[in-house]
Amino acid sequence: MNELERLGPRLRSARQDRGWTLEDLAERAGMSPSTLSRLESGKRQASLELLLPLTRQLGIRVDDLLDAPDRDPRVHRTTIRRDGMTIAPLTREASEVRAFKITYHPDAPERELQVHEGHEWLYVLSGKLRLTLADREHVLGRGEAAEFDTSVPHRMRAEGARGCEVISIFNSVGERLHLHSGPGLPASATPTPTPTTPPTTAQPEAG
Repeated sequence: MNELERLGPRLRSARQDRGWTLEDLAERAGMSPSTLSRLESGKRQASLELLLPLTRQLGIRVDDLLDAPDRDPRVHRTTIRRDGMTIAPLTREASEVRAFKITYHPDAPERELQVHEGHEWLYVLSGKLRLTLADREHVLGRGEAAEFDTSVPHRMRAEGARGCEVISIFNSVGERLHLHSGPGLPASATPTPTPTTPPTTAQPEAG
């Protein structure tokens, strides 16, 4: 698949990350929903005239859709602190996989269990993380990893008096629904929970 063929899916992903329908983005960008639909499906050839108003509304660059090989590889996104967490995005908004460095502060307020579509992978960089999955508690230390289906009611917080730093990786749906609304991040949702299997954890390597 060449870069132009990837443009449509990336455009669709950027729109869906904001929770917008075709009609929402089309109206904001001053074009018809059918034109936008053809762009996303690859049935309409992209041009700067069409892409510029779309990327302006989405808050991204045309290069983010084209993935130009000579573009700046650095990720320029704002770190956010709220609800006892510091969230540093590690990937572009148009990326197919989303990664974040999340610091859970020990003074964070107790959060409700969350349920939503998606899947999450995490790795503990420092401190200890208390991961609640339904009625089970798991404490993960530095170098441990976990993977779980986020349709299971879950909650994460620092264990003990120290903060905990975690690398979290989501599919696009998981990121959109897991992180509460705030600048640069989409809104959350809470569908009905569906039981599933507990996470698998990987022990740190010796040495």
